[in-house]
Amino acid sequence: MLRLIDILGVNISVVDIPKACAYIEDCIASKEKTYVCIAPVSTIVDCQKDTEYRRIINGAGMTTPDGIPLVWLGKLRGERSIERTYGPDLMLRLCEISPGEGYKHYFYGGRPEVCDQLETRLKKRFPGLSIVGHFSPPFSPECRCEEEVLEKINQANPDILWVGLGSPKQDFWMAQHRQKLTVPVMIGVGAAFDFLAKTKKQAPRWMQQAGLEWFFRLCCEPRRLWKRYLLGNSQFLFFLMKDYLKDLLYR
Repeated sequence: MLRLIDILGVNISVVDIPKACAYIEDCIASKEKTYVCIAPVSTIVDCQKDTEYRRIINGAGMTTPDGIPLVWLGKLRGERSIERTYGPDLMLRLCEISPGEGYKHYFYGGRPEVCDQLETRLKKRFPGLSIVGHFSPPFSPECRCEEEVLEKINQANPDILWVGLGSPKQDFWMAQHRQKLTVPVMIGVGAAFDFLAKTKKQAPRWMQQAGLEWFFRLCCEPRRLWKRYLLGNSQFLFFLMKDYLKDLLYR
């Protein structure tokens, strides 16, 4: 069992990249059907406003600390082994070990050209990598062909289904379709498709380690991300302070 820390009612797994990969490999070996959420600060904030979303995140087999502030909080609570377990890094590591283990991958999400570039780049970087399909859903609220797509995924028989729809959409999608799909592990990785396909720029590693990736992404996409980062980060600090004061009152 993975150790957990509670951050504002959200269960975050005490993992790093090696531990996360080991958990996923165990699930593949045992054919245990699960889904994995990658949690930045915005996920914690969204869970404060939506109890159903919190239930879905807490129902995941593993919820990794994607945001550096979550890692800092974990270390403050004595969890020395917790490290940032970032979607693109997790994806690269699992693709690296897959040829030797025979793991098969399927991509759901992203634009068609992004998935094509992603597949090309990953196969070039990791010779022998098995990618058994990808599907780019339309931008309409509901895909009428979804049952057909789920059947195609099952027929392709992947070991890992990567879901790149962005949070919280990808987390709801995984929870909704978990029982219909036979794939052992579903992993929601947000913008990892774009980052690894090189269609969007990633923050330099030093900014990631310093907890400043949000600032880099805000500068790249201010109109789309200003609410998530400027309002969301402020709300996160507010919720933490509120929770801290509540604990003081009940001690």
